[in-house]
Amino acid sequence: MISKEPYKIYVVEDDAMLADEICRLLMKWGYEVWVAQSFDNILEEFLAIKPQVVLMDINIPCCDGFYWCKRIRDVSAVPIIYISSRDSSMDVIMAMNNGGDDYLTKPFDNAVLVAKLQAVIRRAYEYSIQQPHVLHHQGLTLDVGKATVVYNQHKCELTKNELKILKLLMENQGKIVSREALMRSLWDDEIYVNDNTLTVNVNRLRLKLEELGLQSFITTKKGMGYGVL
Repeated sequence: MISKEPYKIYVVEDDAMLADEICRLLMKWGYEVWVAQSFDNILEEFLAIKPQVVLMDINIPCCDGFYWCKRIRDVSAVPIIYISSRDSSMDVIMAMNNGGDDYLTKPFDNAVLVAKLQAVIRRAYEYSIQQPHVLHHQGLTLDVGKATVVYNQHKCELTKNELKILKLLMENQGKIVSREALMRSLWDDEIYVNDNTLTVNVNRLRLKLEELGLQSFITTKKGMGYGVL
């Protein structure tokens, strides 16, 4: 790993035996692991721990994993991997639409969990460290490494998907980027990609830009895609 300090993993899992198993597994791989203690204070624990990755169950005692993922997304772009016994396509789509980065169905192979964890860490932290990148357009500054945008001295964080969308559009200033190209850029496994998911992410990104004071930054070309012109 590039970081000298171990990555911190926050595990939100109410099955004590499984949480302990995950904890012991990830500690063997050199991670610092924190297990949720109070399921009605997930956001407070998250803010106190400041983890680099969250492993989030869906069926937990207070609210559910979708709710807490959205709460975390209000304040952070940290990668979130859902771990759940719910395996329907709608559950996976809801997980991604609510800000998740990956989805693992119980029961799972420990090697698959570690591989997915390593993959999101590489994408979120190590690649950005190796390839720092800042883009500018119409007064907006996108810091790819930090997953932040700044406009008129106002700043906000982006989720991984929002970052990928905005980065691709700004790298192709003056051009229309097709919906297909955007969807290919969002996920490694296209089985979960659909038009609705892309639309949700684009609308969420637009809202964040509007809250910064930047109106109509992303344009829509009906039947073709999106662009920043």
